[in-house]
Amino acid sequence: MPAMSSRSGSRRRTINEINMVPFIDVMLVLLIIFMVSAPLITTGLVDLPSVGKSRQQPDQVIHVIVGSDEKLKLKIDKGEPEGIQLNRLADRVKQAQSGKENSPVVISADKAVKYEAVVKVMDILQSAGIQKVGLAVKSGASSGN
Repeated sequence: MPAMSSRSGSRRRTINEINMVPFIDVMLVLLIIFMVSAPLITTGLVDLPSVGKSRQQPDQVIHVIVGSDEKLKLKIDKGEPEGIQLNRLADRVKQAQSGKENSPVVISADKAVKYEAVVKVMDILQSAGIQKVGLAVKSGASSGN
């Protein structure tokens, strides 16, 4: 019996603890990966222009109005709007500028007008060499539909 008692005393005890070293190694590697890759991630921010008040109002403003039926009207300063065809628009605007090439042309379009119609008007004016072409916008908070 003495042989058995010496045998049972030399048995190894099982350790019921979790070895934390591999866990810590993995966490440190992940931390390094995130620290290196975080500055490389660029956010999709777009710096939009802001609309502000002009200091000095121009002498003459030419308005091109695109109605909901995509028909064009030309309004010079505070005059009465007159109907005009798209193919005659550039000539009529140049005539209205008559020596004042710096007078701006503002395009006002109905909300229901297709974007393509507004782009056509802008394209015709810019291809005719008219420098200052802009879009009219509503200022203030818009009411959501």
